[in-house]
Amino acid sequence: MKQKRVLITGAAGFLGSHLCDRFINEGHRVIGMDNLITGDINNIQHLFKLEQFEFYHHDVTKFIHIPGHLDYILHFASPASPIDYLKIPIQTLKVGAMGTHNCLGLAKSKNARMLVASTSEVYGDPQVHPQHEEYWGNVNPVGPRGVYDEAKRYMEAITMAYHNFHNLDTRIVRIFNTYGPRMRLNDGRALPAFIGQALRGEDLTVFGDGSQTRSFCFVDDLIDGIYRLLLSDYHLPVNIGNPDEISLLDFANEILELTGNKVKIVFKPLPIDDPKQREPDISKANELLGWKPKVNRKEGLKITYEYFKSLPPEEWNKQPKEFVKK
Repeated sequence: MKQKRVLITGAAGFLGSHLCDRFINEGHRVIGMDNLITGDINNIQHLFKLEQFEFYHHDVTKFIHIPGHLDYILHFASPASPIDYLKIPIQTLKVGAMGTHNCLGLAKSKNARMLVASTSEVYGDPQVHPQHEEYWGNVNPVGPRGVYDEAKRYMEAITMAYHNFHNLDTRIVRIFNTYGPRMRLNDGRALPAFIGQALRGEDLTVFGDGSQTRSFCFVDDLIDGIYRLLLSDYHLPVNIGNPDEISLLDFANEILELTGNKVKIVFKPLPIDDPKQREPDISKANELLGWKPKVNRKEGLKITYEYFKSLPPEEWNKQPKEFVKK
């Protein structure tokens, strides 16, 4: 049987690198693509020695050329943390718009199935709880988070246009908060921020009064859901996430208990348009894909904390990278 060939954009990122591992373990040939603006080559360093892996250092907002056949394209190139997309808003919009357009064009020319990585942020600050796929969202297009939210909403729209107009075989995954090894410390998201502060012996920063909720999914569960969705025959959006909802104040206390730190929790003003609630309705994933998360938060946090603790201390103090304005 002919070996399947897969292109994964954003391959050096947190999720992209785990996807590379999964597809190689499933016996596929993997082409990783990343411009390394937010990705880290160390996340895929272990793959370079493998004959079934190749890497293209390339920006997907530029024309993409891949020789030979492709069976699948998974488009995961995008800044994903607030600290990044607020610093590089135009690149964030371009990768959601032009990058997706280029990948769809490539999929059409190769007759490949394409899966795009959307996000729970398309629901904005939701007025429906938990969030189901038929909910259209409550997004501020001109607020600071609009560059990310609207990039992903456009990504979904153009993907559906290619599906309907060109009969392209497409999939859309809406990813909820995910955590695990290879996340970046200090990337602005709650979990790595809390653990980074705990490792450095700093007080934990909670925004607002901490009553806003999140639902955290361990990376292995998420990757399994994405893999199942790709191989399914369903083309409309599907939520993949863990519905175990927790307030950020309770979550900060869980991190303190996990790390054994005696630092305090301090409160700062809530950022503009920060979602007050986030919980996926995963009944569709369960029904269509036979998927639900297996790793509970206590188990997943232990694995993630051990990973962060194993990093050199200079990584604990590493500041977010500065970007050139474009």
